[in-house]
Amino acid sequence: MAKKKSEKEVVTDEASTNKVILFFKNETIHFVLGLVLVIFSVYLLLALSSFFFTGAADQSIIDAGNSQELASVNNHVKNYAGSRGAQLASYLINDCFGVSSFFILVFLAVTGLKLMRVRNFRLWKWFIGCTLLLVWFSVFFGFVLMEHYKDTFIYFGGMHGYNVSIWLISQVGVPGVWMILLVTAICFLIYLSARTIIWLRKILSLGFIKRKEKESVEALDEEEEAEQPEFTNPQPQTVEFSVKKTFKQDIPAQQPAMEVAPPVHDNFMVEEPAPAEALDMTFSKTADDVMVSPPIPEGPAFEVATPVGDDDESYQGPEVEPYNPQLDLENYRYPTLELMKKYDNNEPTINMEEQKANKDRIINTLRSFGIEISSIKATVGPTVTLYEITPEQGVRISKIRGLEDDIALSLSALGIRIIAPIPGKGTIGIEVPNSNPKIVSMQSIIGSKKFQESSYDLPIALGKTITNEVFMVDLCKMPHVLVAGATGQGKSVGLNAIITSLLYKKHPSELKFVLVDPKKVEFSIYSVIEHHFLAKLPDGEEAIITDVTKVVQTLNSICVEMDSRYDLLKKAHVRNIKEYNEKFINRKLNPEKGHKFMPYIVVIIDEFGDLIMTAGKEVELPIARIAQLARAIGIHMVIATQRPTTNIITGTIKANFPARVAFRVSSMMDSRTILDRPGANQLIGRGDMLFLQGADPIRVQCAFVDTPEVEDITKYIARQQGYPTAFFLPEYVNEDASSDLGDVDMGRLDPLFSDAARLIVIHQQGSTSLIQRKFAIGYNRAGRIMDQLEKAGIVGPSEGSKARQVMCLDENDLEMRLNNLM
Repeated sequence: MAKKKSEKEVVTDEASTNKVILFFKNETIHFVLGLVLVIFSVYLLLALSSFFFTGAADQSIIDAGNSQELASVNNHVKNYAGSRGAQLASYLINDCFGVSSFFILVFLAVTGLKLMRVRNFRLWKWFIGCTLLLVWFSVFFGFVLMEHYKDTFIYFGGMHGYNVSIWLISQVGVPGVWMILLVTAICFLIYLSARTIIWLRKILSLGFIKRKEKESVEALDEEEEAEQPEFTNPQPQTVEFSVKKTFKQDIPAQQPAMEVAPPVHDNFMVEEPAPAEALDMTFSKTADDVMVSPPIPEGPAFEVATPVGDDDESYQGPEVEPYNPQLDLENYRYPTLELMKKYDNNEPTINMEEQKANKDRIINTLRSFGIEISSIKATVGPTVTLYEITPEQGVRISKIRGLEDDIALSLSALGIRIIAPIPGKGTIGIEVPNSNPKIVSMQSIIGSKKFQESSYDLPIALGKTITNEVFMVDLCKMPHVLVAGATGQGKSVGLNAIITSLLYKKHPSELKFVLVDPKKVEFSIYSVIEHHFLAKLPDGEEAIITDVTKVVQTLNSICVEMDSRYDLLKKAHVRNIKEYNEKFINRKLNPEKGHKFMPYIVVIIDEFGDLIMTAGKEVELPIARIAQLARAIGIHMVIATQRPTTNIITGTIKANFPARVAFRVSSMMDSRTILDRPGANQLIGRGDMLFLQGADPIRVQCAFVDTPEVEDITKYIARQQGYPTAFFLPEYVNEDASSDLGDVDMGRLDPLFSDAARLIVIHQQGSTSLIQRKFAIGYNRAGRIMDQLEKAGIVGPSEGSKARQVMCLDENDLEMRLNNLM
């Protein structure tokens, strides 16, 4: 009998297997293999290209197949890739797949670039595509150039294409082979892009329409020539003429197609149609009009038309293809991973001596208080290790919870956290800080498979959990976040991580930021991407809002934007922005009725406490209103503060911000203010945080993104083409403020007053932003012109977010008013 392996041999085998697996998972090995594949593909390209020019001279040497002669120095091979390259080119082109062998080196190059992480290709899709093209072109050239195989040294379809073509001809014939090639080509184009179906429909429908139009025109010409009525009296009272059974009526193109029943008059008579070819009709003609009754068919066609109202669902755009909001910046490139730092010590390592020592201390401390445990398990994270213990029967959990300080004393740790019990498990957790914490780089989070393949609408990658898993959330589902923590504990880095995650996943047409920075230095690095991702007021000089007055105006302007978006959702009969944008992309909403593609808007306030101290209710009320209502229309808020007190984080704020991120705080009271429970006061700082969304908080080590990294990312985006201006928020007019037009001096009209008045009347739209855009002036000057237009009676009073009513109907009316003013 064979002897069983000893435990030591089993451990040795497992260790060897793990080493082999780690060897092939090593990024350096991947890079080297990718580099080899790319270089080999270049060598293949040289050999195959050279074969077309030197293949005739090398054919006799290659066909001889003398290995000694090919291996010699003077082998007389003229191929640029040498004798081995000539052999390889002859084998691939003549003996295999012909000129379509170039697709082999394309796939090798793509695989190499994928392993080198130069580009993120989908290898399975490239493999399928290259394989299908390799086989199809081989058969195509083999079939088309079959007769030329004897006349040239190059077999363009290879022996594979030649043999398959002969077999197909024997089975389905020459026409059948053409049909097979056509069908397979169309199927492959459909596989590459679904727009192929749209193009084919356009081509087929265009040919059909042209043929039908030609037939209709010819038939109409023949009818007009054959049937010309003869009038014997210049003003006849009764006219008789013959009409064929086929009745046609021309309807103008600009009129909607509709069926109208002819009016019934007492003085006109319709007879039953005779069985002859022609039908005689007699009718009376008045001096004003001639009324003709169409023939009444034996079986009248019945059609029920659906009434068309103002419902936008019936709208179909002029184009069949879906609307693509990214076409405005179609050359935009997302930031690359090379813009972020990669730290050498970010991989988690297990210090077995430290783990065993902590385990023994925990067991001894609990045993000294009369608590026995049946098992203990350690999960090592980047900065914290979770020890899961299972107590013996009869041990009270509250007794273990009360030993928190004693366990911390025995471990000499900077604050431990006891989770008693762990939700969903029958264990008690003790979180102990590691003696050598690791840095969780943003590069490792952004480059992870979980983030790259995420399908979230607004994905936010915050860091890694204790189990070293990438922690991601969807801002659309949260829908607003409250970030709090003491100074220097990682709050600003957390906000940069949120912004960076969104910049790496969203196109500028899909996302806009409103950045509020009372400290004036935190968000200044994002000012360079103003024309890509930032939103501001029309009169805002800087996209990063630092003035408290501008903050209040901006928040109220966002409320106006929220109301207008809800109006559009109501007209479109949808419930949220995702359904609305989907209908707009599919061209089911009419842009002429005010519909537009809505980007997500993320409002980030860095120091909320300073705003509350300065503006108070003026800031809190619009924030609360946005937090309560703006989820469905794609407006989300992230507010941060370093003063987590009850007068800053009020009950209204807490009720509308269900997602909380708590960094380390100094007292348990602050932790209860943020999370409604203790725990944040036991964190170790430097990015250690608790994320709460629901019942229990999750401990996460926040990813570290440094300021130079953010600068490189924003500069990369800023160098690309952007929009002409930032995304303008709607104008906000304070309804409580009394607009006193008596202060407007009509004796000192603005030089642009007359031009602005004509612009307003021509467009029939009283908007300050229209004046500002057309004349390239500031918002304050445009507002003064609008006040003068109102006092002059050219426009009506302000109506909040709506454009002012234009009181002048046309330019003549305007000129009369202007003459009266002068």
